[in-house]
Amino acid sequence: MKVLIITGEISGDLYGALLVRRIREINPSFHFIGIGGPRLRGSEVEVLFSAEALSLVGIPKPAELKKYLFIYRKIEEFLRKKKVDLVLLVDFPGFNLRIAKLAKNLGYPVIYYVAPQVWAWHKHRINHLKRYVDQLFVILPFEEDFFKNHGIPTRYFGHPLLDVVRVNLPRELFYEIYNLNPETPVVGFFPGSREIEIQRHLPLFIKVYKELKKRNSKIKGILCRAPGLKDSPFWEKAKEEFLILENMQYEVLKYSQASLLASGTITLEAALLQNPAVVTYYLPPWMYFLAKRLVKVPYISLPNLILNREIYPEILQDRSSPSELALALEKVMSEGESIKKSLLELRKALGAPGVTWKIAEEIVKFSQSLKNKP
Repeated sequence: MKVLIITGEISGDLYGALLVRRIREINPSFHFIGIGGPRLRGSEVEVLFSAEALSLVGIPKPAELKKYLFIYRKIEEFLRKKKVDLVLLVDFPGFNLRIAKLAKNLGYPVIYYVAPQVWAWHKHRINHLKRYVDQLFVILPFEEDFFKNHGIPTRYFGHPLLDVVRVNLPRELFYEIYNLNPETPVVGFFPGSREIEIQRHLPLFIKVYKELKKRNSKIKGILCRAPGLKDSPFWEKAKEEFLILENMQYEVLKYSQASLLASGTITLEAALLQNPAVVTYYLPPWMYFLAKRLVKVPYISLPNLILNREIYPEILQDRSSPSELALALEKVMSEGESIKKSLLELRKALGAPGVTWKIAEEIVKFSQSLKNKP
Protein backbone atom coordinates (compact mmCIF):
# COMPACT_ATOMS: atom_id res chain seq x y z
CA MET A 1 0.00 0.00 0.00
CA LYS A 2 1.53 3.29 -1.14
CA VAL A 3 0.33 6.41 0.67
CA LEU A 4 0.81 10.08 -0.17
CA ILE A 5 1.10 11.94 3.16
CA ILE A 6 1.24 15.73 3.45
CA THR A 7 1.90 17.67 6.65
CA GLY A 8 2.70 21.34 7.17
CA GLU A 9 3.09 22.79 10.66
CA ILE A 10 5.30 21.41 13.43
CA SER A 11 2.32 19.87 15.24
CA GLY A 12 1.06 18.20 12.05
CA ASP A 13 4.54 16.87 11.36
CA LEU A 14 4.58 15.32 14.84
CA TYR A 15 1.13 13.74 14.49
CA GLY A 16 1.94 12.49 11.01
CA ALA A 17 5.22 10.90 12.08
CA LEU A 18 3.53 9.15 15.03
CA LEU A 19 0.81 7.83 12.73
CA VAL A 20 3.32 6.53 10.16
CA ARG A 21 5.15 4.61 12.88
CA ARG A 22 1.99 3.08 14.31
CA ILE A 23 0.68 2.05 10.88
CA ARG A 24 3.97 0.35 10.09
CA GLU A 25 3.86 -1.50 13.41
CA ILE A 26 0.52 -2.95 12.34
CA ASN A 27 1.48 -3.51 8.70
CA PRO A 28 5.14 -3.00 7.69
CA SER A 29 4.30 -3.16 3.98
CA PHE A 30 3.00 0.44 3.94
CA HIS A 31 5.18 2.87 1.97
CA PHE A 32 4.81 6.61 2.60
CA ILE A 33 5.83 9.43 0.30
CA GLY A 34 5.01 13.13 0.39
CA ILE A 35 5.65 16.42 2.20
CA GLY A 36 6.88 16.59 5.79
CA GLY A 37 9.06 18.22 8.39
CA PRO A 38 11.95 16.90 10.48
CA ARG A 39 9.96 14.24 12.33
CA LEU A 40 8.39 12.83 9.19
CA ARG A 41 11.77 12.84 7.47
CA GLY A 42 13.11 10.87 10.41
CA SER A 43 10.39 8.23 9.99
CA GLU A 44 11.74 6.76 6.74
CA VAL A 45 9.18 8.64 4.67
CA GLU A 46 10.21 9.44 1.11
CA VAL A 47 9.94 13.23 1.30
CA LEU A 48 9.36 15.07 -1.98
CA PHE A 49 9.33 18.57 -0.46
CA SER A 50 10.11 20.06 2.94
CA ALA A 51 7.12 21.19 4.99
CA GLU A 52 9.12 24.15 6.29
CA ALA A 53 9.01 25.66 2.81
CA LEU A 54 5.20 25.89 3.07
CA SER A 55 4.85 27.07 6.69
CA LEU A 56 3.37 30.57 6.77
CA VAL A 57 1.33 32.91 8.93
CA GLY A 58 -1.01 35.36 7.27
CA ILE A 59 -1.34 36.24 3.60
CA PRO A 60 1.48 34.82 1.45
CA LYS A 61 3.67 37.12 -0.64
CA PRO A 62 3.84 36.72 -4.45
CA ALA A 63 7.11 34.75 -4.24
CA GLU A 64 5.55 32.43 -1.68
CA LEU A 65 2.47 31.92 -3.85
CA LYS A 66 4.73 30.90 -6.75
CA LYS A 67 6.38 28.33 -4.48
CA TYR A 68 2.98 27.01 -3.39
CA LEU A 69 1.83 26.75 -6.99
CA PHE A 70 5.03 24.98 -8.07
CA ILE A 71 4.71 22.36 -5.33
CA TYR A 72 0.97 21.94 -5.98
CA ARG A 73 1.65 21.28 -9.67
CA LYS A 74 4.35 18.77 -8.81
CA ILE A 75 1.92 16.90 -6.54
CA GLU A 76 -0.70 17.03 -9.31
CA GLU A 77 1.80 15.58 -11.77
CA PHE A 78 2.70 12.89 -9.24
CA LEU A 79 -0.94 11.89 -8.67
CA ARG A 80 -1.78 11.86 -12.37
CA LYS A 81 0.87 9.19 -12.81
CA LYS A 82 -1.05 6.97 -10.34
CA LYS A 83 1.87 6.71 -7.94
CA VAL A 84 -0.10 5.93 -4.75
CA ASP A 85 -3.17 4.02 -3.52
CA LEU A 86 -4.33 6.42 -0.81
CA VAL A 87 -3.97 10.12 0.12
CA LEU A 88 -3.50 10.95 3.82
CA LEU A 89 -3.64 14.66 4.66
CA VAL A 90 -2.64 15.94 8.11
CA ASP A 91 -3.95 19.37 9.20
CA PHE A 92 -2.52 22.25 7.07
CA PRO A 93 -5.91 23.12 5.50
CA GLY A 94 -4.82 26.04 3.30
CA PHE A 95 -2.82 23.61 1.15
CA ASN A 96 -4.30 20.22 2.00
CA LEU A 97 -7.91 21.03 1.15
CA ARG A 98 -6.78 21.88 -2.38
CA ILE A 99 -4.93 18.57 -2.53
CA ALA A 100 -8.06 16.78 -1.25
CA LYS A 101 -10.09 18.22 -4.14
CA LEU A 102 -7.38 17.35 -6.64
CA ALA A 103 -6.95 13.80 -5.34
CA LYS A 104 -10.66 13.05 -5.15
CA ASN A 105 -11.27 14.36 -8.67
CA LEU A 106 -8.50 12.02 -9.87
CA GLY A 107 -10.22 9.07 -8.21
CA TYR A 108 -8.11 8.67 -5.07
CA PRO A 109 -9.57 7.83 -1.65
CA VAL A 110 -8.79 10.65 0.80
CA ILE A 111 -8.32 10.53 4.58
CA TYR A 112 -8.02 13.79 6.52
CA TYR A 113 -6.45 13.80 10.00
CA VAL A 114 -6.80 16.85 12.30
CA ALA A 115 -9.78 18.77 11.00
CA PRO A 116 -9.69 22.39 9.84
CA GLN A 117 -11.16 24.61 12.54
CA VAL A 118 -14.25 25.42 10.50
CA TRP A 119 -16.27 25.80 13.68
CA ALA A 120 -14.22 28.98 14.26
CA TRP A 121 -13.83 30.39 10.74
CA HIS A 122 -13.72 29.49 7.03
CA LYS A 123 -17.04 27.64 7.35
CA HIS A 124 -17.19 27.23 3.57
CA ARG A 125 -14.49 24.57 4.00
CA ILE A 126 -17.16 22.22 5.35
CA ASN A 127 -18.33 21.72 1.77
CA HIS A 128 -14.80 20.77 0.69
CA LEU A 129 -14.59 18.17 3.45
CA LYS A 130 -18.01 16.77 2.57
CA ARG A 131 -17.23 16.46 -1.14
CA TYR A 132 -13.60 15.39 -1.14
CA VAL A 133 -12.85 13.48 2.10
CA ASP A 134 -13.79 9.83 2.64
CA GLN A 135 -12.86 9.70 6.33
CA LEU A 136 -12.15 12.49 8.79
CA PHE A 137 -10.29 11.91 12.08
CA VAL A 138 -10.75 14.74 14.60
CA ILE A 139 -8.80 15.48 17.79
CA LEU A 140 -11.09 17.75 19.82
CA PRO A 141 -14.06 16.30 21.74
CA PHE A 142 -16.73 18.63 20.37
CA GLU A 143 -15.71 18.13 16.73
CA GLU A 144 -17.16 14.67 16.11
CA ASP A 145 -20.80 15.71 16.49
CA PHE A 146 -20.16 18.97 14.67
CA PHE A 147 -18.82 17.30 11.52
CA LYS A 148 -21.23 14.35 11.62
CA ASN A 149 -24.12 16.82 11.73
CA HIS A 150 -22.79 18.16 8.42
CA GLY A 151 -22.81 14.69 6.85
CA ILE A 152 -19.04 14.05 7.02
CA PRO A 153 -17.83 10.54 8.08
CA THR A 154 -15.98 11.41 11.29
CA ARG A 155 -14.22 9.53 14.10
CA TYR A 156 -12.88 10.81 17.43
CA PHE A 157 -10.58 8.71 19.62
CA GLY A 158 -8.97 11.45 21.70
CA HIS A 159 -6.07 13.84 21.23
CA PRO A 160 -2.71 12.50 19.95
CA LEU A 161 -0.79 14.69 22.40
CA LEU A 162 -1.86 12.19 25.08
CA ASP A 163 0.61 9.78 23.44
CA VAL A 164 3.40 12.34 23.34
CA VAL A 165 3.41 14.74 26.28
CA ARG A 166 5.71 13.35 28.94
CA VAL A 167 8.97 14.42 30.57
CA ASN A 168 12.20 12.49 30.17
CA LEU A 169 14.11 14.00 33.09
CA PRO A 170 13.10 13.98 36.76
CA ARG A 171 12.97 17.39 38.42
CA GLU A 172 16.20 16.95 40.39
CA LEU A 173 18.21 15.95 37.33
CA PHE A 174 16.71 18.73 35.21
CA TYR A 175 17.66 21.32 37.80
CA GLU A 176 21.13 19.84 38.19
CA ILE A 177 21.91 19.70 34.45
CA TYR A 178 20.89 23.33 33.88
CA ASN A 179 22.30 24.63 37.17
CA LEU A 180 18.94 25.80 38.49
CA ASN A 181 18.25 26.56 42.14
CA PRO A 182 15.22 24.56 43.40
CA GLU A 183 14.30 27.55 45.57
CA THR A 184 14.21 29.95 42.61
CA PRO A 185 10.90 30.53 40.79
CA VAL A 186 11.15 29.49 37.12
CA VAL A 187 9.04 31.02 34.35
CA GLY A 188 8.94 29.49 30.86
CA PHE A 189 8.67 31.61 27.71
CA PHE A 190 7.34 30.11 24.46
CA PRO A 191 7.33 32.73 21.65
CA GLY A 192 6.16 30.40 18.85
CA SER A 193 7.43 27.94 16.28
CA ARG A 194 7.54 30.10 13.13
CA GLU A 195 10.06 32.78 12.17
CA ILE A 196 7.36 35.46 11.88
CA GLU A 197 6.06 34.64 15.38
CA ILE A 198 9.57 35.04 16.79
CA GLN A 199 9.87 38.46 15.18
CA ARG A 200 6.56 39.53 16.69
CA HIS A 201 6.82 38.01 20.14
CA LEU A 202 10.45 37.73 21.24
CA PRO A 203 11.11 41.48 21.79
CA LEU A 204 7.92 41.62 23.86
CA PHE A 205 8.84 38.52 25.86
CA ILE A 206 12.22 40.02 26.73
CA LYS A 207 10.46 43.13 28.07
CA VAL A 208 8.02 40.99 30.08
CA TYR A 209 10.91 39.09 31.66
CA LYS A 210 12.67 42.32 32.59
CA GLU A 211 9.43 43.54 34.16
CA LEU A 212 9.15 40.34 36.19
CA LYS A 213 12.77 40.70 37.32
CA LYS A 214 12.03 44.21 38.57
CA ARG A 215 9.31 42.76 40.79
CA ASN A 216 11.28 39.69 41.86
CA SER A 217 14.99 39.61 41.06
CA LYS A 218 15.20 35.89 41.91
CA ILE A 219 12.95 34.76 39.02
CA LYS A 220 14.72 32.67 36.38
CA GLY A 221 13.42 32.83 32.80
CA ILE A 222 13.81 29.89 30.41
CA LEU A 223 13.17 30.59 26.75
CA CYS A 224 12.16 27.54 24.71
CA ARG A 225 13.28 27.56 21.10
CA ALA A 226 11.33 25.46 18.62
CA PRO A 227 13.40 23.12 16.41
CA GLY A 228 14.36 24.34 12.96
CA LEU A 229 14.32 28.09 13.66
CA LYS A 230 17.13 30.12 12.11
CA ASP A 231 19.60 32.18 14.10
CA SER A 232 18.78 35.88 14.10
CA PRO A 233 19.52 39.09 16.03
CA PHE A 234 16.38 38.35 18.08
CA TRP A 235 18.00 35.21 19.51
CA GLU A 236 21.31 36.99 20.14
CA LYS A 237 19.47 39.61 22.18
CA ALA A 238 17.53 36.92 24.05
CA LYS A 239 20.76 35.13 25.06
CA GLU A 240 21.63 38.16 27.19
CA GLU A 241 18.52 37.59 29.31
CA PHE A 242 17.35 33.97 29.22
CA LEU A 243 18.55 30.44 29.58
CA ILE A 244 17.63 29.18 26.08
CA LEU A 245 16.72 25.50 25.68
CA GLU A 246 15.68 23.41 22.69
CA ASN A 247 13.79 20.08 22.84
CA MET A 248 13.15 20.58 26.55
CA GLN A 249 9.71 22.16 26.37
CA TYR A 250 7.96 19.47 28.38
CA GLU A 251 10.45 19.65 31.24
CA VAL A 252 10.16 23.44 31.28
CA LEU A 253 6.37 23.24 31.35
CA LYS A 254 6.36 20.55 34.02
CA TYR A 255 8.85 22.17 36.38
CA SER A 256 8.23 25.91 35.94
CA GLN A 257 5.87 27.85 38.19
CA ALA A 258 4.22 29.56 35.18
CA SER A 259 4.66 30.16 31.46
CA LEU A 260 3.99 32.80 28.86
CA LEU A 261 2.70 31.15 25.69
CA ALA A 262 2.21 32.37 22.13
CA SER A 263 -1.13 30.77 21.28
CA GLY A 264 -0.93 27.44 19.47
CA THR A 265 -0.53 23.73 20.23
CA ILE A 266 1.77 24.68 23.11
CA THR A 267 -1.27 25.81 25.12
CA LEU A 268 -2.64 22.26 25.12
CA GLU A 269 0.79 20.78 25.92
CA ALA A 270 1.05 23.17 28.87
CA ALA A 271 -2.42 22.20 30.07
CA LEU A 272 -1.66 18.47 29.93
CA LEU A 273 1.40 19.10 32.11
CA GLN A 274 -0.73 21.24 34.46
CA ASN A 275 1.32 24.36 33.95
CA PRO A 276 -0.27 27.66 35.05
CA ALA A 277 0.07 29.90 31.99
CA VAL A 278 -0.82 33.15 30.29
CA VAL A 279 -1.63 33.15 26.57
CA THR A 280 -0.81 35.99 24.21
CA TYR A 281 -0.56 36.65 20.50
CA TYR A 282 0.19 39.65 18.32
CA LEU A 283 -0.80 40.26 14.70
CA PRO A 284 -0.35 43.33 12.49
CA PRO A 285 -3.31 45.64 13.23
CA TRP A 286 -4.97 45.11 9.83
CA MET A 287 -4.73 41.34 10.22
CA TYR A 288 -6.13 41.46 13.74
CA PHE A 289 -8.98 43.66 12.49
CA LEU A 290 -9.92 40.98 9.94
CA ALA A 291 -9.47 38.10 12.40
CA LYS A 292 -11.82 39.71 14.92
CA ARG A 293 -14.53 39.75 12.28
CA LEU A 294 -13.88 36.32 10.83
CA VAL A 295 -13.18 34.19 13.92
CA LYS A 296 -16.38 33.28 15.76
CA VAL A 297 -15.16 31.68 18.99
CA PRO A 298 -14.89 33.21 22.49
CA TYR A 299 -11.29 32.05 23.11
CA ILE A 300 -8.14 31.48 21.08
CA SER A 301 -6.39 28.91 23.29
CA LEU A 302 -7.40 25.26 23.07
CA PRO A 303 -7.74 24.60 26.83
CA ASN A 304 -10.21 27.47 27.18
CA LEU A 305 -12.11 26.38 24.06
CA ILE A 306 -12.42 22.78 25.18
CA LEU A 307 -13.54 23.63 28.72
CA ASN A 308 -15.60 26.60 27.47
CA ARG A 309 -14.27 28.94 30.12
CA GLU A 310 -11.12 30.97 30.73
CA ILE A 311 -8.59 28.84 32.59
CA TYR A 312 -5.63 30.55 30.94
CA PRO A 313 -5.84 34.36 30.80
CA GLU A 314 -5.73 35.56 27.20
CA ILE A 315 -4.03 38.94 26.82
CA LEU A 316 -3.87 39.87 23.16
CA GLN A 317 -2.80 42.60 20.80
CA ASP A 318 -2.71 46.12 22.30
CA ARG A 319 -3.53 44.78 25.76
CA SER A 320 -0.32 42.73 25.73
CA SER A 321 1.97 45.31 27.31
CA PRO A 322 4.95 44.05 29.35
CA SER A 323 3.37 45.27 32.60
CA GLU A 324 -0.03 43.62 31.87
CA LEU A 325 1.59 40.31 30.98
CA ALA A 326 3.92 40.41 33.99
CA LEU A 327 0.96 41.06 36.31
CA ALA A 328 -0.97 38.19 34.74
CA LEU A 329 1.98 35.83 35.20
CA GLU A 330 2.28 36.78 38.85
CA LYS A 331 -1.44 36.14 39.27
CA VAL A 332 -1.37 32.64 37.73
CA MET A 333 1.69 31.80 39.85
CA SER A 334 -0.24 32.72 42.98
CA GLU A 335 -3.30 30.72 41.82
CA GLY A 336 -1.29 27.75 40.60
CA GLU A 337 -3.01 25.00 42.59
CA SER A 338 -6.50 26.12 41.60
CA ILE A 339 -5.51 26.25 37.90
CA LYS A 340 -3.96 22.76 38.10
CA LYS A 341 -7.22 21.32 39.44
CA SER A 342 -9.16 22.82 36.53
CA LEU A 343 -6.67 21.36 34.06
CA LEU A 344 -7.30 17.84 35.36
CA GLU A 345 -10.80 18.22 33.93
CA LEU A 346 -9.27 18.96 30.54
CA ARG A 347 -7.22 15.77 30.51
CA LYS A 348 -10.37 13.73 31.13
CA ALA A 349 -12.11 15.45 28.21
CA LEU A 350 -9.30 14.46 25.83
CA GLY A 351 -9.69 10.71 26.30
CA ALA A 352 -7.03 8.12 27.11
CA PRO A 353 -3.56 7.35 25.68
CA GLY A 354 -3.36 5.09 22.64
CA VAL A 355 -5.13 7.55 20.34
CA THR A 356 -2.63 7.28 17.49
CA TRP A 357 -2.71 3.47 17.58
CA LYS A 358 -6.52 3.45 17.26
CA ILE A 359 -6.42 5.81 14.28
CA ALA A 360 -3.68 3.71 12.67
CA GLU A 361 -5.84 0.60 13.05
CA GLU A 362 -8.75 2.37 11.33
CA ILE A 363 -6.54 3.50 8.44
CA VAL A 364 -5.18 -0.02 7.94
CA LYS A 365 -8.75 -1.38 7.92
CA PHE A 366 -9.76 1.31 5.44
CA SER A 367 -6.85 0.44 3.14
CA GLN A 368 -7.75 -3.26 3.30
CA SER A 369 -11.30 -2.44 2.28
CA LEU A 370 -9.90 -0.67 -0.79
CA LYS A 371 -7.96 -3.74 -1.83
CA ASN A 372 -11.05 -5.92 -1.39
CA LYS A 373 -13.10 -3.78 -3.77
CA PRO A 374 -13.68 -5.40 -7.18
